[in-house]
Amino acid sequence: QVQLVESGGGLVQPGGSLRLSCAASESIFSINVMGWYRQAPGKERELVAAIANGGSAAYADAVKARFTISRDNAKNTVYLQMNSLKPEDTAVYYCNGRGTLMNYWGKGTLVTVSS
Repeated sequence: QVQLVESGGGLVQPGGSLRLSCAASESIFSINVMGWYRQAPGKERELVAAIANGGSAAYADAVKARFTISRDNAKNTVYLQMNSLKPEDTAVYYCNGRGTLMNYWGKGTLVTVSS
């Protein structure tokens, strides 16, 4: 069972930036897709961004051109660079790793965008 631990959340002003990290307890090389999801209060969890092992990435429309996902298989870490943050980006952000017969979740890190 791979453990995923998110870090990097916090309070940031609108227009600011944060970089989230997701550290895995084991190699993520065999995990096909690593992704970031978020869940705002009173809303369902939604996909923010995902990256395949080959490097191809996909983004939710709400974050395109503002967020960038990347993975470093050598460091067993996935990142989410978030720029131009908006109050509506406030949520708990979860790391996910998904592949054949596997689906791992972290416990989440809170991002609050407020002045």
